[in-house]
Amino acid sequence: MSANDDRDPLFQYDDPVFADERLLEITHLPGPDRIVGRDEQMQRVADALNPAIFGSEPNHLFIFGKTGTGKSLISRSVTQRVISEAGRDDIVVKYAFIDCGEQNTEASVIKTIAQLVNEPEASGISVPDRGLGTGDYYKRLWEAIDHCTDVTIVILDEIDMLENDEVLRKLSRAGENRRISDSSIGIIGISNKIDFPDHLSERVKSSLSRDELVFSPYDANQLVEILEKRRDAFHDGVLSDDVIPLTAALAAQEHGDARKAIDILRNAGRIAKKQNATRVTADHVRDAKEKTEADRFNELIEGSPQQAKAILYSLTLLTENSSEKEFPTKIIYNQYKSIARQLNFDVLSERRVQEILQEQNFLNVIQSEREGRGRGRGAHAKHRLLENPSIVKKVLLRDSRLAVLEDDGDE
Repeated sequence: MSANDDRDPLFQYDDPVFADERLLEITHLPGPDRIVGRDEQMQRVADALNPAIFGSEPNHLFIFGKTGTGKSLISRSVTQRVISEAGRDDIVVKYAFIDCGEQNTEASVIKTIAQLVNEPEASGISVPDRGLGTGDYYKRLWEAIDHCTDVTIVILDEIDMLENDEVLRKLSRAGENRRISDSSIGIIGISNKIDFPDHLSERVKSSLSRDELVFSPYDANQLVEILEKRRDAFHDGVLSDDVIPLTAALAAQEHGDARKAIDILRNAGRIAKKQNATRVTADHVRDAKEKTEADRFNELIEGSPQQAKAILYSLTLLTENSSEKEFPTKIIYNQYKSIARQLNFDVLSERRVQEILQEQNFLNVIQSEREGRGRGRGAHAKHRLLENPSIVKKVLLRDSRLAVLEDDGDE
């Protein structure tokens, strides 16, 4: 009698494809031996954080680069190594990783940092989820940092999504302003917008002295090496010989996105398992690419108002039915009016549609650029999709209110 004979037959207990699927999760932090092509960047981050090993204030650092170039990975990996090394000399270093796409208000950022570094038994304070004003959360943060750490490293991922930059000024000047006395703070800001510092307020620019670092995209060979380092996520012999090279080539077509490459590989394995296949093949990889792109786009627009989706759908139809890739607001607005009427939506003003398009540009759903009309004639904005229109359309039609467009949206 096997060990599984008395288990619930509804579930599968022997995974025929994956040996350890966790190695392919985005949240997985690989060991240094699995990190590829980032030795120089890793050293630069280590140089900035090095003072923390001795309990001193690290240098603040802004990191720029496109999605999937290793910015968050290297920041977290080096920080973990700093924590380990500092601990050898009883220096307490803690870090707080904040996704500013999820937590973009000053109060939510401060509250989360305080909750992550606080040890109630040491500080004697609590940090509730709600019920305090921003100023009170700051007070508890300063107490938690002073009582519980020697150095606090704050990693602000997608820092450009913050509603305002006042939190940067207060964190960077906490010691100077005597908010903390027994500890120090280092800030790592991560963004895919290299011009982000240009938009900081003058107060922050003058107070936040920092280093800057740019991560270049991975090339196809580096992506192959990255995926080879994750091969042991699968059982031996499960991956066909062409799976990793094809996955790397597909991810390299855009801008060398390692995160996308890993997502495709994981989804290929899941598709193979769902089909009860004994091997992961190139066909699974191609299907996985489409699924990965759809999932990513769905994440971008998740929670978007239905009016915004109708506007995106209008841009998608224009892209599908034209050799052009960029369209002025006026053209998109005319298409949108037709779509809104089909959906029985109130028709927004052209100005409001322009504002929504700019919001989608900020969220990296589309790309918008202002273009001059000639001397004395001002400028207008042109907009284009950043994703394949067939993927955009497929995702938008998942919304039940827009699903009626599937049959007559092209009319």
